Amino acid sequence: MTDATAFLRANTAIDRPGLVPEIALHLATEITPIWQATETWLAEHNIPPPFWAFAWPGSQALARHVLDHPALVAGKRVLDFAAGGGLAAIACAQAGAAAVEAAEIDPLALVAIAANAALNAVQISAAVGDVVGSACRWDLILCGDVCYEAPMTAHILPWLQSMAATAEVWIADPGRTYLPRAGLEEFARYRVPTSLELEDRLTREVGLYRVARR
Repeated sequence: MTDATAFLRANTAIDRPGLVPEIALHLATEITPIWQATETWLAEHNIPPPFWAFAWPGSQALARHVLDHPALVAGKRVLDFAAGGGLAAIACAQAGAAAVEAAEIDPLALVAIAANAALNAVQISAAVGDVVGSACRWDLILCGDVCYEAPMTAHILPWLQSMAATAEVWIADPGRTYLPRAGLEEFARYRVPTSLELEDRLTREVGLYRVARR
């Protein structure tokens, strides 16, 4: 067992997101202990905070939509962008996608994605590092809750808009500040249960948006 896998197992428990009980994930049961543990890990291994350890509202909404409408992904090449623990990617694999990639810049998130894929008996490929700027090799790109910071949005949005010329691009957003006001077409909405540890309310309204082709 690698150090990263041991860290994952020591600081998470197997649980199921409220909106997507079909999928099991290695999740943190409380935010503070894993955040503190990751700060120690960060000092030793130079990794980001443990965003992968939580089933964020955007990913839950994407996964729910995919499982309820499997024909939308069946036979397609899918990218779960900024995948966290890979919830949306797992849903796509279960729905019959031809190939599923999960992109993450956090090496510990990649360990979580592999563990979660194994837990659900699906195959997911890791797209290691920052895929922004890559040529399009997908039919569908899923983005869960990616517009929470201005620099992040500015970095990814032009690329996602360019990808929309040849692929479908979905953004799931629970009302973050930096979601663009133009160039998006809403096609679904979900009420997602969440935690007061992560959000300022017990549920979040999540819109699913398609990036318009230019």
